[in-house]
Amino acid sequence: MSAAEIDGRHDPTVARLLSERVSRTLGVVAYGLEGDTLLVASSSTSAEVAERVAQSVPGYEIRLVEASQVIVDALLDEAYPAADAPELVALASRPDQPRVGELLLELGVASDEEIQGALAEQQRTGDRLGDILVHSGVITEAEMLAVLSEHFDVQHVDLTGFQADPEIATSLPESFSRDSGIVPVAKSGSTLFVAVAERLSPALHAELEAQTGGQVRELLATRTAITELMQRVHGERDMHDATYTLMELAPQNSAHRVLSSAQKVAMWGLIALTLVALVLATVTTLIVITGLCSIFYLAVSLYRFRLAYLALGHKLEITVTDEEIAALDERDLPVYTLLLPLYKEASIVGRLAAGLDALDYPKTKLDIKLLCEEDDTETIDAIRALQLPPHYQLLVVPDSLPKTKPKACNYGLLFARGQYCVIYDGEDRPDPDQLKKAIVAFRKSPDDLACIQAKLNYFNRDQNLLTKWFSIEYAMHFDLVLPGLDQDGVPIPLGGTSNHFVTSRLRELGAWDPFNVTEDADLGVRLHKAGYSTQVMDSTTLEEANSEVGNWIRQRSRWCKGYYQTWLVHMRNPVRLLSQLGLKSFLSFNLVVGGAFVFLLNPIFWALTTIFILTQAGFIQQLFPGFVFYAAASMLFVGNFTFLYMNLAGALQRGYFGLAKYALLSPIYWGLMSLAAWKGAIQLVTKPFYWEKTVHGLDHHEASK
Repeated sequence: MSAAEIDGRHDPTVARLLSERVSRTLGVVAYGLEGDTLLVASSSTSAEVAERVAQSVPGYEIRLVEASQVIVDALLDEAYPAADAPELVALASRPDQPRVGELLLELGVASDEEIQGALAEQQRTGDRLGDILVHSGVITEAEMLAVLSEHFDVQHVDLTGFQADPEIATSLPESFSRDSGIVPVAKSGSTLFVAVAERLSPALHAELEAQTGGQVRELLATRTAITELMQRVHGERDMHDATYTLMELAPQNSAHRVLSSAQKVAMWGLIALTLVALVLATVTTLIVITGLCSIFYLAVSLYRFRLAYLALGHKLEITVTDEEIAALDERDLPVYTLLLPLYKEASIVGRLAAGLDALDYPKTKLDIKLLCEEDDTETIDAIRALQLPPHYQLLVVPDSLPKTKPKACNYGLLFARGQYCVIYDGEDRPDPDQLKKAIVAFRKSPDDLACIQAKLNYFNRDQNLLTKWFSIEYAMHFDLVLPGLDQDGVPIPLGGTSNHFVTSRLRELGAWDPFNVTEDADLGVRLHKAGYSTQVMDSTTLEEANSEVGNWIRQRSRWCKGYYQTWLVHMRNPVRLLSQLGLKSFLSFNLVVGGAFVFLLNPIFWALTTIFILTQAGFIQQLFPGFVFYAAASMLFVGNFTFLYMNLAGALQRGYFGLAKYALLSPIYWGLMSLAAWKGAIQLVTKPFYWEKTVHGLDHHEASK
């Protein structure tokens, strides 16, 4: 029906047959009577809306007449004019402060059974009734807002699409505004109107008035709307912080430059010296290079073998028992932030939400940030279509360079409310009790613990030969190498997901490096340099293993490039690094992170070996005299045995007995790793900050489920 048709029959006194809170909650307005039939304009003519209107005005037949929301809002504003802040749509309230449960029943937005269930959960978690109902999806944020407005006798505002005056909106410090969830929205004389998601405490209200030098009036708004408004107001500054905080805080730890000036001088000097040596003593120079490479390869192999030996057959990681989890009082659990960077993931967002809903943690204490790039409209639309409850929050990262996962995580961290936070990827399936395990682990560990790394493996390990190899490698890395590093008390290069952090300490360090494409490994080193410890936890997150070679190489090349970046960043001043880490940790860093360079050596040594076997070429014999021959032979036999043994041991430690035989084919997998390593090394020069996108959802069996 058009505006003119409604205006012709509009009776303002009829509008008040419906209370304002019912009208605004349902988005309807009564405009006329035909006998005992009440004519109600509504943008939705569903049976559910008609039934809820009828419950509010017993004795009338209800006829819903479809009208645009613009018309409905205009009629509502005419019937119930807003007070004091005319540019905002506000809702007046009754002064008697009825109980929330009674209002919910009166409005018909929650049944007695649903309220009783929420009350039972309230006894267990200590959370507010309204929050429980909203986060469980029984009622919407808008419905709860109307009820709270009635309950507290405080006006509420709809901030959807609201464009605040920049001078007013930024009248409070951004950090204070974000931490407190307060955003100024209007000003009338000396009175500042601020949007809040919950009533301010007297102390905070007094602090605000002291800061602003005038009166402060609260207007209730949904937390989602407040966050979206903050993004619009502070977007430019937020992107600067997400991109440049680490570079400004500790430029020596930032990968915004591939090589420092000193490293460039050292590199070109070494190249020049090597060229001169090759001209003056070609064979001797090649022998020295070959010998040094062989020793390095052998050292990396033996060190990794030692780490695996430390962990094999032992539980070196933090173990949390079922009894410890059961002893947790859910009323004392803190808010936990989950950061989920997503890019081109529209096909898996449904599975993602289902997996996160399975987490054993009070929904009211979850703060889930879905981080999407501005140009990824498909994923953004898919998330919005799910109409997720408010503990899920879509944060759209403004389009800027570098377009990397760590920059998106930094942006999400700006809005994180949790005492602890964790990163998950879109396809991750963490153990349902993983968050509670992390809480127990933090509480029973030393005060210097800043990060807990959960183990990673794959749910589609049996899909094909590549996924089997990938699962074996992850079992070796997360069940042997990382626990061995933990036991040694040396830096732990974190995995890309399921790292649980103390949020305040993560912010203190400048969070992730947006210019490093393995921000996880880099952060593990920076945590250790800052004097914080990292431990491994006996909880597993299952991911999707890459099942296509091309996709696998893209992912692995990014990892290799990031390890090279991380090594170059922290070795800008080796003497300073040695003093910061100590000798043991310094050597470990070079053998674990720097050990990624061995994959560049594999094809060279394999080629030399193959050529010698086929041709018995004399020049190859010249490269391996005496000591060099024995070092190279040791590298060949010990190195290959070590990696075979570790892959086999990792599969057995994880309990993947059926995969053990595939570890014997690992040399083929190493060939693929070397290919990816060379691609990563080349990209380090040509495209150092380019993020190779990994395509998920290739396990079609899982996708169909």
